Amino acid sequence: MSKLNTKALVIIAFIAIYIIWGSTYLLNKISVSELPPFFLAGIRFLMASLLIFGIAKASGFSLKITKQQLINSSFVGFLFLVYGNGVFVWALKYIDSGFGALLASTQPLFVLLLMRLIDNKKMKPKSLIGVGLGIIGMYLLVSQQDLVTDEDTLLGVFMIFTCVFGWSYGSVFVAKADLPKNYFVSTGYQMLIASIMLLFTSLSFGEPWSSPIDWSLNVQLSMLALITFGSIGAFTAFNYLLKLVSTEKVATSAYVNPIVAMFLGWYVLDEVLSTQSIIAATVLLTGVYFITSKK
Repeated sequence: MSKLNTKALVIIAFIAIYIIWGSTYLLNKISVSELPPFFLAGIRFLMASLLIFGIAKASGFSLKITKQQLINSSFVGFLFLVYGNGVFVWALKYIDSGFGALLASTQPLFVLLLMRLIDNKKMKPKSLIGVGLGIIGMYLLVSQQDLVTDEDTLLGVFMIFTCVFGWSYGSVFVAKADLPKNYFVSTGYQMLIASIMLLFTSLSFGEPWSSPIDWSLNVQLSMLALITFGSIGAFTAFNYLLKLVSTEKVATSAYVNPIVAMFLGWYVLDEVLSTQSIIAATVLLTGVYFITSKK
């Protein structure tokens, strides 16, 4: 593949993880209003994985996987999709989708710290400035008393931070892990394994299962978008970028997603969009610029 084509794919992939993933917070919020969180996530990733394997087979891609690749796929599938997504969706029962997305914007900070601890990679001055701005933006967000109102909200905030840490570690791990070379196939295995874990967790918690024909039209459409665009499109783009672009740059999606989520939550669900949140979003985006820009 030529450098020009690769550059174009990288740009498209970044658009996918920035914009599409930003919309998934709203879609998950709509879906979790009717469906239990682990059942929701399990069905989403099961259907997405089956579609991915069908497309991969029709395209002539090999579905072979080694034992080590299967172990690694199981590990990152748990970090990204079982804990990072399943628990995150559960936490959205207690907080607004835009606020949850803004909390997730701490991911680049976690990634940079983990890369420093695991790979002993020094932080560039611009990255430090970006992280500093990210911390300031986060303080502006969580200091808003009208958003953090009770114990359930605080529990949701805490669980989201643990999800972000797990997702960040998975991002650092994937960059060097032995996984199926085809990014599409790699995504399929991660989702299939994660869906089995999520559905087992759903059964363990006694969540009520329901047929898609019993869901409301809004939930049906949200799940369709989550499966096709959110899972197949954006998550494949994410795996692709982790192998080609530095992990801290890929992690900046966590800074941009909240801006999209916050606007959609305000526009569609009438969620709170305070002046302080807008200022915080501006500070966070400035942090993205410092982390992603070249010297």
